[in-house]
Amino acid sequence: MPAVRDAPAYPVPGYGLRVLRALEDAGFEAWVVGGWVRDALLGAPMHDVDVTTSATWQETERVLSAAGMEVHETGIAHGTVTAVSEGWPVEVTTYRVEGAYSDRRHPDEVRFVRDVREDLARRDFTVNAMAYHPERGLLDLFGGREDLVCGVVRAVGDPYRRFEEDALRVLRAVRFACRLGFEVEPRTQAALVACAPELDGIARERVGQEMGGVIASGRVAWALRHEFDVVARAVPVLAPMRGMDQRSPYHAYDLLEHTARACAAVEAFAGGVPTQALRWAALLHDVGKPVCASVDGDGRGHFRDHQRVGAAICRNALLGLALPREVAGRAAALVRYHDRHLSASPAGVRRLLRRLDQARPGEAPALAYQLLDLQRADAVGKTRACAQRTVSLAVFEQALSAELAGGTAFRVRDLAVGGGDVMRELGLTPGPAVGEALSGLLDGVIYGRVENSRDALLAWLRERG
Repeated sequence: MPAVRDAPAYPVPGYGLRVLRALEDAGFEAWVVGGWVRDALLGAPMHDVDVTTSATWQETERVLSAAGMEVHETGIAHGTVTAVSEGWPVEVTTYRVEGAYSDRRHPDEVRFVRDVREDLARRDFTVNAMAYHPERGLLDLFGGREDLVCGVVRAVGDPYRRFEEDALRVLRAVRFACRLGFEVEPRTQAALVACAPELDGIARERVGQEMGGVIASGRVAWALRHEFDVVARAVPVLAPMRGMDQRSPYHAYDLLEHTARACAAVEAFAGGVPTQALRWAALLHDVGKPVCASVDGDGRGHFRDHQRVGAAICRNALLGLALPREVAGRAAALVRYHDRHLSASPAGVRRLLRRLDQARPGEAPALAYQLLDLQRADAVGKTRACAQRTVSLAVFEQALSAELAGGTAFRVRDLAVGGGDVMRELGLTPGPAVGEALSGLLDGVIYGRVENSRDALLAWLRERG
């Protein structure tokens, strides 16, 4: 279990304390709340400081401006302003309670109150519903510290009510469990499953933000095994994976367990710091299989072209979650080639680099190493015999490093000649024929038919006409 302190492991940062003191010197009550309190009890440094106060937002703005702080009206409908204190943003929110949530996302009304206890009671999870003051100490009405000690995520009050108020909290619970390495308390877990369908009504970009936190935690495998009802609602293309027998001698697990194992393995192979695109690719690398599945007369499963189909599904799914186009493109490229046989010959290395460069210009070397981690993870998620493929991938990695160190050519611009040389040698004017000639030269270099030197390339060009 995590080591949890009775009080924060370090003092409130000066920029947060300055806001707190200014409000209290003006006669108002104020507390530090939210993530800073939770993480400080866990001994995890955190820069963001949020303050809640009995002052209205207008009073807060007046007091903090008078204290020399720049104040921005960032959410006044909910009583929130953001003060810039010593260069740091500090969100300050009036104590409030909320009315019904007709749209399952936003309160129909917000009512400002003068008692911090009422404010804490409307928060999502106990570990986020604690307040701290340097003199008054920790205010913990709902057992948040004890839940930190026990390593559980528990809703404040009735979990069904909390999730019916804001359906995105269903996914936030999973994100917090992943980030903190906690389990979800049983009653809260039952409410998660029951309320997961309400995620369908949440804006996809908000779902994407929360799923991004799940992905970044490195505990996607846990989420797939323990919170699949929620994850599959957030990313619906995953739903067909559950219970899908791959009917293959290469697979010891169903598609969902294979994917979970691949997600766990990619963390290990990438040293715990895989890129965002690689983590998404591990999650979605076989997403094309349910679409491409067929069974032959012997009862064996086949998934022809699932790499190409899966790459398109992956890209569309990530763009649908409003992820950056660069992340979606990189993940799709990794999915496209995750099952590709890799030859450690110079030509084999150059072919892969060329294909990756065509998919993501300028990113081929980095993607090639990520692809190796994805292929290793995919291999260890199959049968024990397939896991031996990691040996051949190590050989390919050595060949890749040697080719890159030697300045290998896998793009037209890597050639020792350019378009002007081709036009002079063949008497051509600018046009498609020049590009075709350069592409032919690159093929010759990639497959080792001609040396990448100016004289050799021009001589080869003359011979071929």
